[in-house]
Amino acid sequence: MIVDQRIGLRIISKEILGVFLLMAAWDCVVVILFQVFHQEWMELPSLPTSLIGSALALFMGFRSNSAYARWWEARTLWGSITNNCRSFSRQAGTLLGDRPDLMFGIAAYPHALRGALGNVDVSADVKRLLPPNMAKGIEGWRNQPNAILYQLGLGVTEEVTKKGIDGAVHGQIDRILSDLANAQGGLERIRNTPLPMQFSALPRALVNIFCIILPISMVQTLEWITPLGSSLVGMLFLVLDKSANDLQEPFASTPHALPMATMARTIEIDAVQPTGLASPPPLPTIKGIQS
Repeated sequence: MIVDQRIGLRIISKEILGVFLLMAAWDCVVVILFQVFHQEWMELPSLPTSLIGSALALFMGFRSNSAYARWWEARTLWGSITNNCRSFSRQAGTLLGDRPDLMFGIAAYPHALRGALGNVDVSADVKRLLPPNMAKGIEGWRNQPNAILYQLGLGVTEEVTKKGIDGAVHGQIDRILSDLANAQGGLERIRNTPLPMQFSALPRALVNIFCIILPISMVQTLEWITPLGSSLVGMLFLVLDKSANDLQEPFASTPHALPMATMARTIEIDAVQPTGLASPPPLPTIKGIQS
């Protein structure tokens, strides 16, 4: 996730530079055809293009809101993951007694979750944190994060039975695991349900078509400075399209995605520190980007 606005502006500019230069070159071609070769077919009224641009701007705004809603919901659910992991770690140490294996298990959970959501290899982090008995228990499970929650539930039940802990305390701790499962389900829903084609592929096609016809409708008024006006207007639509396209995939390996590795490391530190063992440092922000 980009946390430095200057870096963010630089990244977006770099991402749209190729299309912008191509669009500016087309604007220059249109100006030459009209001003030098006097192509009469370019004498089109500007009103239709203005109406199309207004409708496209409304459509792009709605699409951007939909993409941001996906991104923000994913971030909110990760916030729930963070809070519940901290609560489980605290209660594993205070209500259940000394159970560092449960604390390390909940520290491994967010790493397994980010691996499942982002389709990245997190086996090293999971193996480093997960106790051997839990690691053996999740072998062969397709959903590794859910398997870890199941093993944590077994560990809680074992401790409650052994120490005769009140059932209300057991229910309180189990509710945290249920909240984690609910948040994980919400994140999986976002991953498995992409935006419909009308909000993903169609806007880009419409923006490209609009940028092609835009200089033709402006050249009669702006003449030689058409590339300046047309390129600036087209760039605004390109930025809107690129921003929405980045936000609609909150788990992708891009600078615009959620910093799942950073959040997982934060949870790990908070869960491991109560055990008294050394915990790794927070992940640094590299060139204004959190991973």
